[in-house]
Amino acid sequence: MPSCSIIIRAYNEEKHLGRLFDGIRHQTLKDVEVILVDSGSTDATVSIAESYGAQVVHIRPEEFTFGRSLNLGIGIATREFIVIVSAHVYPVYPDWLETLLRPFQDNKVALAYGKQRGPESARFSEQQIYHQWFRDGSNARQETAFCNNANAAIRKSLWEQNPYDETLTGLEDLAWAGWAKDQGYAIAYAAEAEIIHVHNETPRGVFNRYRREAMAFKRIHPESHFNLYDFVRLTTTNVLSDLWHAAREHVLIKNFASIFWFRTMQFHGTRMGYRDSSLVTPQLRETFYYARGRRPKDDSKRDVDPIQYK
Repeated sequence: MPSCSIIIRAYNEEKHLGRLFDGIRHQTLKDVEVILVDSGSTDATVSIAESYGAQVVHIRPEEFTFGRSLNLGIGIATREFIVIVSAHVYPVYPDWLETLLRPFQDNKVALAYGKQRGPESARFSEQQIYHQWFRDGSNARQETAFCNNANAAIRKSLWEQNPYDETLTGLEDLAWAGWAKDQGYAIAYAAEAEIIHVHNETPRGVFNRYRREAMAFKRIHPESHFNLYDFVRLTTTNVLSDLWHAAREHVLIKNFASIFWFRTMQFHGTRMGYRDSSLVTPQLRETFYYARGRRPKDDSKRDVDPIQYK
């Protein structure tokens, strides 16, 4: 099995970080180095990382972008395969790293990413998005450049040719994957490399997330658009779809309100991001980074027992 460097971007993640490190300790792949890039945490994030033996590097909050923090961490990594994860995720299975890196047996694979699911406490609409974006079946050579750096791996040798874009407000992973495909490399999806992604955002947090990602998407694809009609159409259709699925799963009452506000904030943020794509002020960056069809049944079965977390 190959060795790897794991890069974790973190800001005030003491609530979740220990579980991620426990998951890393339970992996079948043992030859790993862990690098945590901290962007000014004021809680126990740094001390938790150090207690698990991680190397900690620091970036000042005013200098933070997703791309810049990744470039800083990858720059000091010593392994060819770089695994990138968010601090508020944790692996489901002990072979998470092994299955995430397996696609690199093909020398033309530049990037591999894995499945994401939310915890039981996740908003219903958020779960719908995970099921839409991260299907059960793997794809060794997908047609698009879609990926997600909450659970992904790349080759450092290719990163050295093209570091992450430090000017984007998000979607640095999509921009890098697009470059890799333009160079003739493949993007692989490894469904078995599953993690749980914890997002307990307020309505304002959902708005900010989708706003900054829309601003980045408009930068990457300037020909794209998102107008008032798109906002009304997509909000309405997604709310109705979520309500229907929630009713079928007998969870409508407890999710009724969150479906409306989540989808409204998602597409309101998207629309505002398209409108403001050229206005990335220091105040906006502070807000972004430091702000407080039918879903298929997820019946994929594995012969591997999941990690038992405390």
